[in-house]
Amino acid sequence: MSKRLTIGLFGFGVVGQGLHDIISTKDLNIEIKKIAIKNPEKERILPEHLFTTNPDDILNDPDINTVIELINDADAAYEIVTRALRSGKNVVSANKKMIAEHLDELVNLQEKYNASLLYEGAVCGSIPIIRNLEEYYDNELLHSISGIFNGSSNFILSKIANEGLEYADALKQAQELGFAEKDPILDVGGYDPKYKLVIATAHAYGVFVKPEQVLNIGIQNFSTADLHFAQEHQLKIKLVPTAKKLDEKELALYVIPKLVPKSDFLYNVENEYNAVSVKAAFADQQLFYGKGAGGHPTGSAVLSDVAALRYDYRYEYKKYHHDRKLKLQNDHIIPVYIRYNNESLINNIHFEFIAEQHKSIELSYVLGGVKISELIAKKNDILNDGAFLAQAGALTEKFEELKRLKLEKA
Repeated sequence: MSKRLTIGLFGFGVVGQGLHDIISTKDLNIEIKKIAIKNPEKERILPEHLFTTNPDDILNDPDINTVIELINDADAAYEIVTRALRSGKNVVSANKKMIAEHLDELVNLQEKYNASLLYEGAVCGSIPIIRNLEEYYDNELLHSISGIFNGSSNFILSKIANEGLEYADALKQAQELGFAEKDPILDVGGYDPKYKLVIATAHAYGVFVKPEQVLNIGIQNFSTADLHFAQEHQLKIKLVPTAKKLDEKELALYVIPKLVPKSDFLYNVENEYNAVSVKAAFADQQLFYGKGAGGHPTGSAVLSDVAALRYDYRYEYKKYHHDRKLKLQNDHIIPVYIRYNNESLINNIHFEFIAEQHKSIELSYVLGGVKISELIAKKNDILNDGAFLAQAGALTEKFEELKRLKLEKA
Protein backbone atom coordinates (compact mmCIF):
# COMPACT_ATOMS: atom_id res chain seq x y z
CA MET A 1 0.00 0.00 0.00
CA SER A 2 1.29 3.47 -0.84
CA LYS A 3 2.17 5.88 1.95
CA ARG A 4 0.94 9.46 2.17
CA LEU A 5 3.37 12.14 0.98
CA THR A 6 3.30 15.61 2.48
CA ILE A 7 5.23 17.84 0.12
CA GLY A 8 7.20 21.02 0.39
CA LEU A 9 7.73 22.49 -3.08
CA PHE A 10 10.57 24.86 -3.97
CA GLY A 11 9.80 26.87 -7.09
CA PHE A 12 6.54 27.63 -8.84
CA GLY A 13 7.69 28.47 -12.34
CA VAL A 14 6.90 26.64 -15.57
CA VAL A 15 7.68 23.15 -14.21
CA GLY A 16 6.28 23.79 -10.74
CA GLN A 17 2.95 24.95 -12.14
CA GLY A 18 2.96 22.10 -14.64
CA LEU A 19 3.43 19.65 -11.77
CA HIS A 20 0.59 21.24 -9.80
CA ASP A 21 -1.70 21.05 -12.84
CA ILE A 22 -1.04 17.31 -13.14
CA ILE A 23 -1.34 16.54 -9.41
CA SER A 24 -4.66 18.41 -9.20
CA THR A 25 -6.19 15.97 -11.71
CA LYS A 26 -5.09 12.86 -9.77
CA ASP A 27 -5.97 11.14 -6.49
CA LEU A 28 -2.50 10.02 -5.39
CA ASN A 29 -2.60 10.49 -1.61
CA ILE A 30 -0.33 13.52 -2.05
CA GLU A 31 -0.63 16.91 -0.34
CA ILE A 32 1.39 20.02 -1.21
CA LYS A 33 1.58 21.71 2.19
CA LYS A 34 3.87 24.64 1.39
CA ILE A 35 5.49 26.26 -1.67
CA ALA A 36 8.69 28.30 -1.31
CA ILE A 37 8.96 31.18 -3.79
CA LYS A 38 11.40 34.00 -4.47
CA ASN A 39 9.05 36.85 -5.37
CA PRO A 40 6.09 37.31 -2.98
CA GLU A 41 4.69 40.17 -5.07
CA LYS A 42 4.03 38.01 -8.13
CA GLU A 43 0.40 37.10 -8.71
CA ARG A 44 -0.29 33.38 -8.07
CA ILE A 45 -3.05 31.02 -9.10
CA LEU A 46 -3.21 29.37 -5.64
CA PRO A 47 -4.23 30.67 -2.18
CA GLU A 48 -1.69 32.97 -0.51
CA HIS A 49 -1.35 30.83 2.65
CA LEU A 50 0.36 28.07 0.62
CA PHE A 51 3.34 30.28 -0.23
CA THR A 52 6.40 31.28 1.76
CA THR A 53 9.73 32.99 1.11
CA ASN A 54 11.43 31.21 4.03
CA PRO A 55 13.03 27.84 3.16
CA ASP A 56 12.94 26.85 6.86
CA ASP A 57 9.14 26.71 6.72
CA ILE A 58 9.62 23.59 4.62
CA LEU A 59 12.99 22.20 5.69
CA ASN A 60 12.25 22.43 9.43
CA ASP A 61 8.67 21.18 9.24
CA PRO A 62 8.55 17.61 10.64
CA ASP A 63 5.22 16.95 8.91
CA ILE A 64 6.78 17.45 5.46
CA ASN A 65 8.38 14.13 4.45
CA THR A 66 9.09 14.95 0.79
CA VAL A 67 10.82 17.93 -0.78
CA ILE A 68 10.47 18.79 -4.48
CA GLU A 69 13.15 21.17 -5.76
CA LEU A 70 12.34 22.96 -9.04
CA ILE A 71 14.40 26.17 -9.00
CA ASN A 72 16.97 27.46 -11.50
CA ASP A 73 19.73 28.43 -9.07
CA ALA A 74 22.07 25.41 -8.80
CA ASP A 75 23.83 26.67 -5.67
CA ALA A 76 20.57 27.34 -3.83
CA ALA A 77 19.25 23.97 -5.02
CA TYR A 78 22.33 22.26 -3.56
CA GLU A 79 21.68 23.82 -0.14
CA ILE A 80 18.02 22.80 -0.24
CA VAL A 81 18.65 19.22 -1.35
CA THR A 82 21.53 18.51 1.03
CA ARG A 83 19.66 19.97 4.03
CA ALA A 84 16.58 17.93 3.16
CA LEU A 85 18.55 14.68 2.80
CA ARG A 86 20.39 15.28 6.10
CA SER A 87 17.05 15.63 7.86
CA GLY A 88 15.85 12.34 6.40
CA LYS A 89 13.42 13.81 3.91
CA ASN A 90 13.12 12.25 0.46
CA VAL A 91 13.82 14.61 -2.42
CA VAL A 92 12.79 14.98 -6.06
CA SER A 93 14.86 17.40 -8.13
CA ALA A 94 15.01 18.54 -11.76
CA ASN A 95 18.20 20.61 -11.40
CA LYS A 96 20.60 18.86 -13.75
CA LYS A 97 23.53 21.25 -13.12
CA MET A 98 23.41 20.77 -9.37
CA ILE A 99 23.05 17.01 -9.61
CA ALA A 100 25.83 16.59 -12.18
CA GLU A 101 28.28 18.69 -10.16
CA HIS A 102 27.59 16.97 -6.82
CA LEU A 103 26.35 13.49 -7.69
CA ASP A 104 28.98 11.50 -5.77
CA GLU A 105 28.30 13.52 -2.60
CA LEU A 106 24.53 13.22 -3.06
CA VAL A 107 24.77 9.44 -3.39
CA ASN A 108 26.74 9.27 -0.13
CA LEU A 109 24.20 11.47 1.66
CA GLN A 110 21.34 9.21 0.58
CA GLU A 111 23.09 6.19 2.02
CA LYS A 112 24.18 7.92 5.23
CA TYR A 113 20.77 9.36 6.11
CA ASN A 114 18.59 6.61 4.60
CA ALA A 115 16.86 9.00 2.26
CA SER A 116 16.08 8.91 -1.46
CA LEU A 117 16.88 11.45 -4.17
CA LEU A 118 15.13 10.96 -7.52
CA TYR A 119 15.71 13.15 -10.59
CA GLU A 120 14.07 11.71 -13.71
CA GLY A 121 12.90 15.21 -14.65
CA ALA A 122 16.51 16.44 -14.80
CA VAL A 123 17.34 14.36 -17.88
CA CYS A 124 15.36 14.69 -21.12
CA GLY A 125 12.02 15.88 -19.82
CA SER A 126 9.29 13.27 -20.17
CA ILE A 127 11.60 10.44 -21.32
CA PRO A 128 12.07 7.86 -18.50
CA ILE A 129 15.71 7.18 -19.30
CA ILE A 130 17.18 7.15 -15.77
CA ARG A 131 14.67 4.58 -14.50
CA ASN A 132 15.33 2.41 -17.55
CA LEU A 133 19.10 2.60 -17.11
CA GLU A 134 18.62 1.68 -13.44
CA GLU A 135 16.19 -1.18 -13.96
CA TYR A 136 16.08 -2.48 -17.54
CA TYR A 137 19.77 -2.10 -18.35
CA ASP A 138 21.14 -2.80 -14.88
CA ASN A 139 22.93 -5.97 -16.05
CA GLU A 140 23.34 -5.01 -19.70
CA LEU A 141 26.65 -4.17 -21.39
CA LEU A 142 26.14 -0.80 -23.03
CA HIS A 143 28.25 0.25 -26.02
CA SER A 144 27.02 3.83 -26.12
CA ILE A 145 24.38 6.35 -25.14
CA SER A 146 23.76 9.32 -27.37
CA GLY A 147 20.91 11.44 -28.65
CA ILE A 148 19.22 14.80 -28.51
CA PHE A 149 19.11 15.87 -24.87
CA ASN A 150 18.26 19.55 -25.28
CA GLY A 151 14.88 20.59 -26.66
CA SER A 152 15.85 24.26 -26.97
CA SER A 153 18.78 23.69 -29.34
CA ASN A 154 16.87 21.12 -31.34
CA PHE A 155 13.94 23.52 -31.69
CA ILE A 156 16.28 26.25 -32.99
CA LEU A 157 18.02 23.94 -35.47
CA SER A 158 14.67 22.61 -36.71
CA LYS A 159 13.23 26.07 -37.30
CA ILE A 160 16.33 27.14 -39.22
CA ALA A 161 16.47 23.99 -41.38
CA ASN A 162 12.75 23.48 -41.98
CA GLU A 163 11.30 27.00 -42.01
CA GLY A 164 14.26 29.11 -43.08
CA LEU A 165 14.34 31.18 -39.88
CA GLU A 166 17.45 33.11 -38.96
CA TYR A 167 19.29 31.89 -35.84
CA ALA A 168 18.29 34.95 -33.78
CA ASP A 169 14.61 34.61 -34.73
CA ALA A 170 14.54 30.88 -33.94
CA LEU A 171 16.17 31.54 -30.57
CA LYS A 172 13.68 34.30 -29.76
CA GLN A 173 10.79 31.96 -30.61
CA ALA A 174 12.25 29.26 -28.34
CA GLN A 175 12.49 31.79 -25.50
CA GLU A 176 8.92 33.00 -26.02
CA LEU A 177 7.64 29.42 -25.82
CA GLY A 178 9.56 28.79 -22.59
CA PHE A 179 11.99 26.30 -24.16
CA ALA A 180 15.07 28.51 -23.72
CA GLU A 181 16.16 30.84 -20.93
CA LYS A 182 16.77 34.58 -21.30
CA ASP A 183 20.49 33.72 -21.18
CA PRO A 184 20.48 30.80 -23.63
CA ILE A 185 24.16 29.80 -23.37
CA LEU A 186 23.38 26.81 -21.12
CA ASP A 187 21.29 25.39 -23.97
CA VAL A 188 22.98 26.53 -27.18
CA GLY A 189 26.47 26.22 -25.65
CA GLY A 190 25.96 22.53 -24.88
CA TYR A 191 26.16 22.84 -21.08
CA ASP A 192 22.63 21.61 -20.39
CA PRO A 193 23.05 18.38 -22.41
CA LYS A 194 26.49 17.89 -20.83
CA TYR A 195 25.00 17.88 -17.33
CA LYS A 196 22.35 15.41 -18.48
CA LEU A 197 24.98 13.19 -20.10
CA VAL A 198 27.06 13.13 -16.90
CA ILE A 199 24.01 12.02 -14.90
CA ALA A 200 23.01 9.36 -17.42
CA THR A 201 26.59 8.04 -17.53
CA ALA A 202 26.56 7.43 -13.76
CA HIS A 203 23.59 5.08 -14.20
CA ALA A 204 24.68 3.52 -17.48
CA TYR A 205 28.31 2.82 -16.62
CA GLY A 206 28.71 3.45 -12.89
CA VAL A 207 31.17 6.29 -13.59
CA PHE A 208 30.94 9.64 -11.82
CA VAL A 209 32.52 12.28 -14.06
CA LYS A 210 32.90 15.96 -13.20
CA PRO A 211 31.23 18.17 -15.87
CA GLU A 212 34.37 20.27 -16.32
CA GLN A 213 36.18 17.17 -17.61
CA VAL A 214 33.73 16.78 -20.50
CA LEU A 215 34.01 18.58 -23.86
CA ASN A 216 31.02 20.72 -24.80
CA ILE A 217 30.82 22.85 -27.94
CA GLY A 218 27.38 24.04 -28.93
CA ILE A 219 25.54 25.62 -31.84
CA GLN A 220 26.17 29.29 -31.02
CA ASN A 221 28.40 29.71 -34.12
CA PHE A 222 26.05 27.84 -36.47
CA SER A 223 25.68 29.65 -39.81
CA THR A 224 23.82 29.41 -43.10
CA ALA A 225 27.02 28.08 -44.68
CA ASP A 226 26.94 25.09 -42.30
CA LEU A 227 23.28 24.47 -43.10
CA HIS A 228 24.00 24.48 -46.85
CA PHE A 229 26.97 22.13 -46.39
CA ALA A 230 24.78 19.66 -44.52
CA GLN A 231 21.94 19.88 -47.02
CA GLU A 232 24.29 19.36 -49.98
CA HIS A 233 25.42 16.11 -48.37
CA GLN A 234 21.84 15.09 -47.39
CA LEU A 235 22.65 15.48 -43.71
CA LYS A 236 21.07 17.31 -40.79
CA ILE A 237 22.84 19.05 -37.95
CA LYS A 238 21.86 18.05 -34.41
CA LEU A 239 23.47 18.78 -31.03
CA VAL A 240 24.40 15.30 -29.81
CA PRO A 241 25.88 14.30 -26.44
CA THR A 242 27.68 10.95 -26.52
CA ALA A 243 28.93 8.47 -23.92
CA LYS A 244 30.89 5.70 -25.62
CA LYS A 245 32.61 2.67 -24.15
CA LEU A 246 35.99 2.39 -25.89
CA ASP A 247 37.18 -0.85 -24.30
CA GLU A 248 37.01 -2.64 -20.95
CA LYS A 249 38.78 0.19 -19.16
CA GLU A 250 37.98 3.43 -20.97
CA LEU A 251 34.97 5.62 -21.69
CA ALA A 252 34.67 8.75 -23.86
CA LEU A 253 32.18 11.56 -23.20
CA TYR A 254 31.60 14.64 -25.34
CA VAL A 255 28.89 17.06 -26.46
CA ILE A 256 29.20 18.58 -29.93
CA PRO A 257 26.94 19.08 -32.96
CA LYS A 258 26.78 16.14 -35.33
CA LEU A 259 26.22 15.75 -39.06
CA VAL A 260 23.44 13.17 -39.04
CA PRO A 261 22.61 10.96 -42.09
CA LYS A 262 19.09 9.81 -42.99
CA SER A 263 19.90 6.32 -41.70
CA ASP A 264 20.30 7.68 -38.16
CA PHE A 265 17.26 7.62 -35.84
CA LEU A 266 18.02 11.19 -34.80
CA TYR A 267 17.55 12.54 -38.34
CA ASN A 268 13.77 12.86 -37.90
CA VAL A 269 13.74 14.15 -34.31
CA GLU A 270 12.54 17.74 -34.61
CA ASN A 271 11.53 20.81 -32.59
CA GLU A 272 11.47 20.45 -28.79
CA TYR A 273 11.52 16.66 -28.89
CA ASN A 274 14.35 14.68 -27.30
CA ALA A 275 15.60 11.22 -28.16
CA VAL A 276 18.00 8.89 -26.37
CA SER A 277 19.67 6.15 -28.39
CA VAL A 278 21.02 3.24 -26.35
CA LYS A 279 23.29 0.69 -28.05
CA ALA A 280 23.61 -2.48 -26.00
CA ALA A 281 25.44 -5.76 -26.43
CA PHE A 282 22.32 -7.92 -26.17
CA ALA A 283 19.31 -5.61 -26.59
CA ASP A 284 20.98 -3.96 -29.64
CA GLN A 285 19.88 -0.38 -30.44
CA GLN A 286 16.82 1.15 -28.82
CA LEU A 287 15.42 4.67 -29.06
CA PHE A 288 13.53 6.58 -26.38
CA TYR A 289 11.58 9.51 -27.78
CA GLY A 290 9.51 12.26 -26.21
CA LYS A 291 9.16 15.94 -25.37
CA GLY A 292 12.22 17.32 -23.63
CA ALA A 293 11.04 20.82 -22.79
CA GLY A 294 7.96 22.44 -21.31
CA GLY A 295 6.15 22.46 -17.98
CA HIS A 296 3.84 19.49 -18.43
CA PRO A 297 6.37 17.04 -19.97
CA THR A 298 8.95 17.73 -17.26
CA GLY A 299 6.22 17.92 -14.63
CA SER A 300 5.07 14.43 -15.61
CA ALA A 301 8.60 13.08 -15.01
CA VAL A 302 8.72 14.80 -11.61
CA LEU A 303 5.33 13.32 -10.72
CA SER A 304 6.57 9.86 -11.71
CA ASP A 305 9.36 10.23 -9.15
CA VAL A 306 6.96 11.51 -6.51
CA ALA A 307 4.62 8.57 -7.13
CA ALA A 308 7.54 6.14 -6.85
CA LEU A 309 8.46 7.58 -3.44
CA ARG A 310 5.06 6.46 -2.15
CA TYR A 311 6.50 2.94 -2.40
CA ASP A 312 9.94 3.88 -0.99
CA TYR A 313 11.68 3.62 -4.37
CA ARG A 314 15.32 4.67 -4.60
CA TYR A 315 18.13 4.39 -7.11
CA GLU A 316 20.55 1.57 -6.32
CA TYR A 317 23.52 2.69 -8.47
CA LYS A 318 24.33 -0.97 -9.06
CA LYS A 319 27.05 -0.43 -11.64
CA TYR A 320 28.72 2.20 -9.48
CA HIS A 321 28.83 -0.09 -6.46
CA HIS A 322 29.79 -3.28 -8.29
CA ASP A 323 31.76 -2.30 -11.39
CA ARG A 324 34.19 0.62 -11.23
CA LYS A 325 36.63 -0.41 -13.95
CA LEU A 326 35.86 2.31 -16.49
CA LYS A 327 37.75 5.62 -16.56
CA LEU A 328 37.22 8.73 -18.68
CA GLN A 329 39.56 8.89 -21.70
CA ASN A 330 39.93 12.19 -23.54
CA ASP A 331 42.51 10.96 -26.07
CA HIS A 332 39.78 9.40 -28.20
CA ILE A 333 39.85 10.71 -31.80
CA ILE A 334 36.66 12.20 -33.24
CA PRO A 335 36.16 12.76 -37.00
CA VAL A 336 35.02 16.39 -37.31
CA TYR A 337 33.93 19.08 -39.73
CA ILE A 338 35.33 22.52 -38.83
CA ARG A 339 34.10 25.54 -40.77
CA TYR A 340 36.46 28.38 -39.95
CA ASN A 341 37.15 32.06 -40.65
CA ASN A 342 40.86 32.44 -40.01
CA GLU A 343 43.58 30.12 -41.29
CA SER A 344 45.51 30.63 -38.04
CA LEU A 345 42.86 28.59 -36.18
CA ILE A 346 43.42 25.51 -38.35
CA ASN A 347 47.19 25.91 -38.12
CA ASN A 348 46.85 25.95 -34.34
CA ILE A 349 44.78 22.75 -34.09
CA HIS A 350 46.64 19.44 -34.18
CA PHE A 351 44.82 17.03 -36.53
CA GLU A 352 45.57 13.33 -36.28
CA PHE A 353 44.66 13.21 -39.97
CA ILE A 354 43.01 15.50 -42.54
CA ALA A 355 40.66 13.78 -44.97
CA GLU A 356 39.61 16.88 -46.87
CA GLN A 357 40.23 20.63 -46.85
CA HIS A 358 38.28 23.23 -48.80
CA LYS A 359 38.95 26.96 -49.19
CA SER A 360 36.80 29.47 -51.02
CA ILE A 361 35.38 32.96 -50.54
CA GLU A 362 32.04 31.48 -49.41
CA LEU A 363 33.25 28.57 -47.28
CA SER A 364 36.44 27.24 -45.73
CA TYR A 365 36.37 23.94 -43.86
CA VAL A 366 38.44 20.94 -42.82
CA LEU A 367 37.31 17.35 -42.40
CA GLY A 368 39.69 15.46 -40.16
CA GLY A 369 40.33 13.62 -36.93
CA VAL A 370 41.08 15.43 -33.65
CA LYS A 371 41.53 14.13 -30.12
CA ILE A 372 38.93 15.20 -27.56
CA SER A 373 41.72 16.60 -25.37
CA GLU A 374 42.88 18.82 -28.26
CA LEU A 375 39.35 20.15 -28.76
CA ILE A 376 39.07 20.91 -25.05
CA ALA A 377 42.38 22.81 -25.18
CA LYS A 378 41.38 24.76 -28.30
CA LYS A 379 37.69 25.26 -27.46
CA ASN A 380 37.97 29.01 -26.78
CA ASP A 381 40.00 29.52 -29.96
CA ILE A 382 37.31 27.76 -31.98
CA LEU A 383 34.47 29.79 -30.45
CA ASN A 384 36.34 33.11 -30.66
CA ASP A 385 37.06 32.52 -34.36
CA GLY A 386 33.33 32.13 -35.01
CA ALA A 387 34.11 28.63 -36.28
CA PHE A 388 31.52 25.87 -36.24
CA LEU A 389 32.47 22.30 -35.36
CA ALA A 390 30.46 19.11 -35.82
CA GLN A 391 31.12 15.42 -35.55
CA ALA A 392 31.35 14.14 -39.12
CA GLY A 393 29.36 10.95 -38.73
CA ALA A 394 29.25 10.51 -42.51
CA LEU A 395 33.06 10.32 -42.45
CA THR A 396 33.16 7.26 -40.22
CA GLU A 397 34.09 4.72 -42.89
CA LYS A 398 36.77 6.98 -44.39
CA PHE A 399 38.01 7.75 -40.88
CA GLU A 400 38.38 4.07 -40.01
CA GLU A 401 40.19 3.35 -43.29
CA LEU A 402 42.64 6.23 -42.78
CA LYS A 403 43.24 5.13 -39.20
CA ARG A 404 43.95 1.56 -40.38
CA LEU A 405 46.42 2.79 -43.00
CA LYS A 406 48.12 5.01 -40.43
CA LEU A 407 48.55 2.07 -38.06
CA GLU A 408 49.92 -0.12 -40.86
CA LYS A 409 52.52 2.53 -41.75
CA ALA A 410 53.51 2.87 -38.10
